[in-house]
Amino acid sequence: MANLDALITLIIYSAILVGIGYWASAKMKSEDDFILADRGLGSVVAGLAYAASTSSAWVLLGFSGFVYSVGLSAFWMVPGILAGYAVVWFWAGHVLQTESKKHDHLTLTDFIVQEASPKAARIIRIVASLMIAFSFSWYIAAQLQGAGQAFDDLFGSGIAIGVIIGAALILLYTFLGGFVAVSLVDTLQGILIGVVAIILPLVAFLHVGGVSGLSDMLAEAPADYSDIMGGRVGMVAIGFVLGLTATGFGALGQPHLLAWIMAARDKKARVQGGAIAVGWGFVVYLGMGVLGLSARVIFGDTGISEGVFFGSAERLLPGILAGVIAATTLSAIMSTVDSQLLVTGAALSHDLGLVRLAPKHKLLISRLAIGLVCVAAIGVTLLMPSSIFERVLFAWVALGGTFGPVVVVRALGWKPSGWGILATMLTGFFLCMGLTFFLAGGPGSIWSTIAPWVGAFAVLLIDKLLAR
Repeated sequence: MANLDALITLIIYSAILVGIGYWASAKMKSEDDFILADRGLGSVVAGLAYAASTSSAWVLLGFSGFVYSVGLSAFWMVPGILAGYAVVWFWAGHVLQTESKKHDHLTLTDFIVQEASPKAARIIRIVASLMIAFSFSWYIAAQLQGAGQAFDDLFGSGIAIGVIIGAALILLYTFLGGFVAVSLVDTLQGILIGVVAIILPLVAFLHVGGVSGLSDMLAEAPADYSDIMGGRVGMVAIGFVLGLTATGFGALGQPHLLAWIMAARDKKARVQGGAIAVGWGFVVYLGMGVLGLSARVIFGDTGISEGVFFGSAERLLPGILAGVIAATTLSAIMSTVDSQLLVTGAALSHDLGLVRLAPKHKLLISRLAIGLVCVAAIGVTLLMPSSIFERVLFAWVALGGTFGPVVVVRALGWKPSGWGILATMLTGFFLCMGLTFFLAGGPGSIWSTIAPWVGAFAVLLIDKLLAR
């Protein structure tokens, strides 16, 4: 019966999303409408849609599973995430919003190449487009994997079926309504995720006996699980904290997140939207952290990891709420995938220049580019197994190291040369690639998180000195 309730809820929810896409399709008159909703978003829509786009399966399935597996030390990631939100909206967001409106930028790449020479700008656009498409293939794959896991857990359908259904639904309403549809859908999803991120952790927390239940579990757990440093000491502990905390500043280089700031109506919408995003993030990450710890009491050390969210819901909530949980998971997934697909489509059509192949059909080219990236992500999901957490963390760190340093210096008032920007992007991207895949520690370690930024800033400093 629970599965029937879940199925009915998902069908109704999916119909609402498609309806929003169809309604928004009437507003798609230009490339600007499709990519940035004509820069008319208010604070609530911009803030909630941004927040929902940052989180996805990463927080509901990934972060809750990370806390369940690692313990208290996993919480070091939260201050960095929230600080990243604040820096993006309240500091870098001012320059990004002002400059993008003044110069009619549609993408982050437009903003980055503003001061570059035509030749350098053209090469930067090509390189940036390819890096975005590559990184987002991994990022989107993580979300589709979450969709597959949701369908499999609820209906025993196998992961592949869920991946394809989730991708098809997202493509449908994104194709129809562009950024307008994505904005409305992500706002709805942000509300739904926030509600569930309060209710489910609260139920789990009370079920295990509240503070005393968690305290008893931590007292009996291995020392590295209950230790805020995870059993690390000295420089190793400092490196661990810096690596996890610095992860949040990758938000400065995420094209799909910065697009929400570019689309905000005015300064007031940006500032209020930032406050909404930070408050939402605090509630949701804290909730998933509490759920992870509570699940350790409920399931013990059984290795359930990224199944914590579904496992807790199945055990603790009435059957009819299974559909709500499934819809919430798909909400988290869609709220990231739709904006990423739009940004990647814009990178390939607008930045790479594919629209020049058919100037009279710009929207069609953008939609075809979106479809191409989605197919690639499906391939990565099904053919290259990995955890949701690791896929997202790699793409997040790679994009942060590639574009984040350039955004920072532009916010500081620097005007690096085009060739300096290109060298910075290449340094950040390939340092991340090399350190993630060839150095012990993987994505999220201090080396893969901080070293790309250090290398990129070194290149920018050299460029500034040479300019003098």
